[in-house]
This record gives sequence, C-alpha cells and structure tokens, in this order.
Amino acid sequence: MLNRLSLLKVWLPLIVLAKALSINFPASAQIIQTNPQPIIRTNPQQIIRTTPQTQDLPQERLRQQQEERNQQTQERMNETWLRQNSQQPQQQIIQQQEFTRQRQEILRQQQLRLQQEETRLQQQDFSQQQQLRIQQQQLRQDQQIRQQQQFRLQEQIRQQQLRQ
Repeated sequence: MLNRLSLLKVWLPLIVLAKALSINFPASAQIIQTNPQPIIRTNPQQIIRTTPQTQDLPQERLRQQQEERNQQTQERMNETWLRQNSQQPQQQIIQQQEFTRQRQEILRQQQLRLQQEETRLQQQDFSQQQQLRIQQQQLRQDQQIRQQQQFRLQEQIRQQQLRQ
C-alpha cells in the first residue's frame, strides 16, 4: 500500500506536467497568421517578404508569457515533488517512532498485568496458608480440649471408684 502511494506521489506530478505541456505546446508551436504578408517584387529573381513589426510583438509576447507560465508550473511541480519526497521519510520516521512507542506501551501494560496477576496469586497462596495455619491451630486446640476433657473424665471415674 505504501509503495503504491509513493508511486502515485511520484507519477501524478509528471502526468499533470505532461498534460499541461501537451495542451500548451501545440498552441505556442503553431503560428497562425491571419494577414498574409505582402510580396514586393523589386527584382524578378528575388522575392522579398516584409513582416510588419506589429504582428511579431503580440505573438512574441504571448509566446514568452506561455513559456513563463510553463516554467512557473514546472517549478511549482518540482517544489511540490521535493516537498512531498522530503516529507515522506520524515512521516515514515514519525510513524515508526509512534509504532515503537505504542508497542512499548503495550508491552509495559502486559508486564504490569503479569505482575498484578503474580501478586494476586501470591496473596491467594498466602491467604490459603493462613487459613491452613488457623485450621491447624484450631485442630490442636480442639485436641487439647478433648484431652483435658478425657483426663477429667478419667479423673472423675477414678475418684468415684475410690469412693466406692
């Protein structure tokens, strides 16, 4: 896609220039004379054509104006082409930098999520271990209470036997 865009940027000014030149050159290349030039015969072997100065001046002026317009058009197209071609690498660099920045941000976010998940798992593990310790402690206490109760019961039984 980028190559097509580059080709379009290069060829479009050339096509416009070719169209402009094909339109402008035939008009300036073809000189149409509306008044035939008078032929003066001074010598039978020699024919002299005279051209009034008033006819050459407007046509010459039009030709020069057309050449100036063509030159200005060419200069504008060259400037546009240079500007586009100088901006294109800068835009590519900017796009690459933005892509790199976005990729780094995504990696940073992924790393943060992994750290958060690891922390959550550690907390869950710690909580489970705490619950296990509490259960074990309660179990020991229950065993101690049973042992004490059993000891008392045995002591009562022994006391009763001694009384009898």
